Amino acid sequence: WTCTTGSNTQSRGAVVVESGDHRWQASAEGNGPVAALFRAVDDAIHDVLTGHPRLLAYDVHAVAEGPSAEGRVTVRLAPPEAAAGERASGTYEGVAQAANIIAASVEAYIDALNQLLAEEHWAGATDSAGNWRAARSERRPHAEYDRDASRHDTTRWFER
Repeated sequence: WTCTTGSNTQSRGAVVVESGDHRWQASAEGNGPVAALFRAVDDAIHDVLTGHPRLLAYDVHAVAEGPSAEGRVTVRLAPPEAAAGERASGTYEGVAQAANIIAASVEAYIDALNQLLAEEHWAGATDSAGNWRAARSERRPHAEYDRDASRHDTTRWFER
């Protein structure tokens, strides 16, 4: 994920969400970096959930004192309003802790979404949503992670 923010401007967030051989990406604007990133995640996985999850609670608490203290973020979600049957019920809570509150927020949000999608009644949702990676390129064997090759200009997301 990446985001840009500043005073007197809308924040923009961009994400790439991967699950197994599936990959989705999106960018969005928001009232701040966390809102922009949450919207980008929602847009990326819209077809998986057939809608946007409902954010029920978002809490940040300092774990210690001082400027280098970590924050613990808790996110509580409900399935999209458009969900039907068993998929329409339940609440899911994600928790993450980091010195970077934005990073912890995204991790907590994804944690809650992973719990939602782990439910038996959501089985197959990622497969039925399609596969951006397979649609955009040929199937290739997985490569090993190359840290040097992964360094790239993240601002190009915002130049679209």
